[in-house]
Amino acid sequence: MLLLDAGVWIAAKDSDEPYASAARPLVLDTSIPVTALDLTLYEVANVVGSRRQRAAEARDLCQAIATRCRHDLVVIDAELARRTVDVAAEHGLTAYDAAYVAAARRHGWTLVSTDIADLVSKGLAVAPDAADYP
Repeated sequence: MLLLDAGVWIAAKDSDEPYASAARPLVLDTSIPVTALDLTLYEVANVVGSRRQRAAEARDLCQAIATRCRHDLVVIDAELARRTVDVAAEHGLTAYDAAYVAAARRHGWTLVSTDIADLVSKGLAVAPDAADYP
């Protein structure tokens, strides 16, 4: 299973984003098992809806994520919150980034991220163009 962070979902929808061409098949090819965090919906809403002022696009993308990850959308619980705090402290990450790492570790999934500086460069995630899928 590939855990896609918000940057991957956004890149798949916006051809101007870095990794757009690598992210698109991860999101669109339903033979590739992917999931997201409930947090991902908020991040997409924030970046696309609030910052970029494209509310309709943000709503559509959030709906697409919820539909694509229907049965596998990860919802935070007390244990994941604890693991998130531990990962954030260990790697100097925001709680948002650490939540993805903690969830991927908890389930044995591969985290796919466009965040090169904080996640990929530290070996905590792979970039979309390096994601290994069938």
